[in-house]
Amino acid sequence: MKIVVSNEIESVCPQFVGAAVEAVVENSRYSAPLWEEIGELCSDYRARLTPSSIKEIIPGIAATRQVYKACGKDPSRYRPAAEALIRRTLQGKELYQIDTLVDLINLASMKYGYSLGGFDADRIEGDELTLGVGRAGEPYEGIGRGMLNIEGLPVYRDRLGGVGTPTSDNERTKLSLQTTRLLVLVNGYDGNEQQVRANAEYLQQLLRRYARSDGGHYTLYK
Repeated sequence: MKIVVSNEIESVCPQFVGAAVEAVVENSRYSAPLWEEIGELCSDYRARLTPSSIKEIIPGIAATRQVYKACGKDPSRYRPAAEALIRRTLQGKELYQIDTLVDLINLASMKYGYSLGGFDADRIEGDELTLGVGRAGEPYEGIGRGMLNIEGLPVYRDRLGGVGTPTSDNERTKLSLQTTRLLVLVNGYDGNEQQVRANAEYLQQLLRRYARSDGGHYTLYK
């Protein structure tokens, strides 16, 4: 899959660096060992973080919020997914259990603070995704959220339209138990290539442990 970063994003975030992880996988409804690992991270965060300290301690979240503001979106109303997951944990709430692929992507997102887009590669139209900015009135159905106002949100588009934002991915390309070809995009709005690589490699480890995968491969894009 070719990933193109538009001038719209470069103008507000010239340091952006992303990683595209592609892998053949086997999904499942639930993985107990995975949820033990998720529980350990949640316990660690509850011991170390507060809702007010998230942005100071996790640079990837702060950088994503800044890009939202630069694009004209309120990051407190349309929270990036990584921040929303961590805040839910700090509030003492249980994370939503969806399926193994979604759950492990959420874990990888929380671990590094980057909002990750997880897609069924077979549902993407064409072989290219472009990262741009959402437009007024642009149709977009967020997973479990209905029609979402993506004006001012960073958005990946395929040949038919938007498939992913840091707030919510699209119903059209969402993961399912039938997914066998996975694409995950790591969005490093803080420009930290080392951390983006580490996040991609951690995701590969999770795929090997929990998704009957060899981990696939990843490529960087800017």
